[in-house]
Amino acid sequence: MVKIRLPNGITGFHNSTNNLPPKVDGRQFKSVCAAIVNRSGGKLLKFREPLYPLNFYEAEVKVNDNEFYILLNEHYPYIAFASVVEFGKIDFINASELLTQFSPFYKVLSLKELNEPLNIKSDSINLNSAELEQISYWKPKTIGEVIFNFWD
Repeated sequence: MVKIRLPNGITGFHNSTNNLPPKVDGRQFKSVCAAIVNRSGGKLLKFREPLYPLNFYEAEVKVNDNEFYILLNEHYPYIAFASVVEFGKIDFINASELLTQFSPFYKVLSLKELNEPLNIKSDSINLNSAELEQISYWKPKTIGEVIFNFWD
């Protein structure tokens, strides 16, 4: 069993203004994505900031004729790769050719980690009451659905 830490505020929800989650640097993420993808012979096609209800940055890229997405949680430096990003649906993938290049900057989550079943009683879960309320409503099944979500 893989243990991914789910810190307070990772979903983007909080229960008071004194309990606001941190923010990652979106400009840095865009810059790192562009540099790594260009170095790999690819191209950054689109970049989207986390606008409500998304809680993640999204870079659409093309590398070696493969189009995919690089996602960064808005609050913590957790990154994932996906083949599909649609409202309510993300198909996570492993992009092993880019993993080592992003590792110095972010915690790159593997497909196995993202698909780990959610266990809110786990000791690696430190979510606030507002987040637990959202989980109760949206019923995510995996860690990936909590870290990268479209909840409103």
